[in-house]
Amino acid sequence: MEDRPEGEDGALSFRGDIGVRVKTLAQIRRQLSLGQFEFSRHAFRRAVERNISELEIRQAGKQAEIIEDYPADKYGPSCLLLGFAANNRPLHLQVSRLDTPLVKIITLYEPDEQEWYDYAQRR
Repeated sequence: MEDRPEGEDGALSFRGDIGVRVKTLAQIRRQLSLGQFEFSRHAFRRAVERNISELEIRQAGKQAEIIEDYPADKYGPSCLLLGFAANNRPLHLQVSRLDTPLVKIITLYEPDEQEWYDYAQRR
């Protein structure tokens, strides 16, 4: 799926009647690939349990695509990304789209082929 066209400094996304600035896919990709991210507690536990390294996150983030967008997520706009590490390991990263200094990873996992077509579309 493609990201909506948005300005270089982020776009104005609306959640209810409150405007919230969100990051573009290009901004998210750049920050992930440069290691400019932080984990939620949940995501940190999952990364350790699932043996997902920082390097794999950086590699997967570099060319990640938005496969699901959650503009009205509970704690703010977020999206589900699909990317591939250099070893061809597919990774799903749910990240916050809020315009903050670091990308916040909400959760991450290796998608199950039984639940996803080409890792990008739910069965």
